[in-house]
Amino acid sequence: MTKIFLTANTDWYLYNFRISLAEFLREKNYEVVFISPKGKFVDKIIERGFRWIEWELNRKSTNPFSELIALKNLAKIFKNEKPDLVHNHTIKSCLYGTLAARIVGIHSVVNSITGRGYVFSEQDKKANFLRGIVKILYRVALNHPNCNLIFENANDQKYFIDEKLISSSEKTVLIKGVGVDENLFAPTEEPKGKPIILLASRMLWEKGVGVLVDATKILKQKYDFITVLAGEPDPSNPGSIPESTLRMWEKEGLVEWWGFQAEINKVYQKSHIVTLPTMYNEGVPTNLLEASSSSRAIVASDMPGCTDFIIEGENGFLVPRNDSKSLAIALEKLLKDPALRNQMGKIGRKMILQNYTKEIVNTKTLNVFKKLLLSK
Repeated sequence: MTKIFLTANTDWYLYNFRISLAEFLREKNYEVVFISPKGKFVDKIIERGFRWIEWELNRKSTNPFSELIALKNLAKIFKNEKPDLVHNHTIKSCLYGTLAARIVGIHSVVNSITGRGYVFSEQDKKANFLRGIVKILYRVALNHPNCNLIFENANDQKYFIDEKLISSSEKTVLIKGVGVDENLFAPTEEPKGKPIILLASRMLWEKGVGVLVDATKILKQKYDFITVLAGEPDPSNPGSIPESTLRMWEKEGLVEWWGFQAEINKVYQKSHIVTLPTMYNEGVPTNLLEASSSSRAIVASDMPGCTDFIIEGENGFLVPRNDSKSLAIALEKLLKDPALRNQMGKIGRKMILQNYTKEIVNTKTLNVFKKLLLSK
């Protein structure tokens, strides 16, 4: 049986964004193994019937010695397990997973580039310094002879090609998003009562949570509504919002913080508008796809990834990055016009069914795997 590794720097990522792919592959008679540092989603992965192997990795570390140990640990796993194909996600996994595969002699490697994030989006000293290092590492790692890159948006794909981070554009594939379960995220009527504006993501400044809070302050002067934050802080991420700040916003009556939601589909059903005022390039944000599948109007930043899915004025609105006033204006249009929300929700649902279901995305991903495996 062909063995496929799915690696990432968190079990959270693998469970929330790749469990569908793993189950799809298992149905096609592939053996799937998850590789990540240990977290609270490991038990959920195992409960779904998959094997998980711990990769000792410090997400926050930039110490060269620690990073070499992390690479060595991953190479040891690959050597012992001998996978036929490795599919890496997130920057460190893509770099170390590809390098480890070259060291051990694994033939087929796929890297998913799910956005460029802080290192490639900001212009401060730290980002500029790290960007130079990451570029060099990418050029070394991605020269693996049988390595393909999956991009979620065309902007990131073009950047990697133009910056010569990959040796050939023929090694790149564009697959927008990780796929949505259109049956789980089914369209529903809006609930009665106060309109709810929802932001469902990790509680990170880079997701635009603070921008939404500022927009809420503006809108509260005219409208009676509820801003809901659904998600947890990520203490391992430097952009994590302290729980004390979330509690303070609640106490001030600006938001309701619902924390982690195991059944996020039901949270979309309770909402009227879904927003993601992200500060950085995203892949194609899964929460926007899930919201649209649930027939909700969406508002997001005018950033790559968001612009690959949102058609301005049709299935949602795009607003400038880090601009709470523009976000408030867009949200206001939807708060006062239920008919517009309904129209946008229907268009978004149709777009999901045409291009973004898990069956469509997983099939495209498997085709990438097959092409590499057949070249052995």
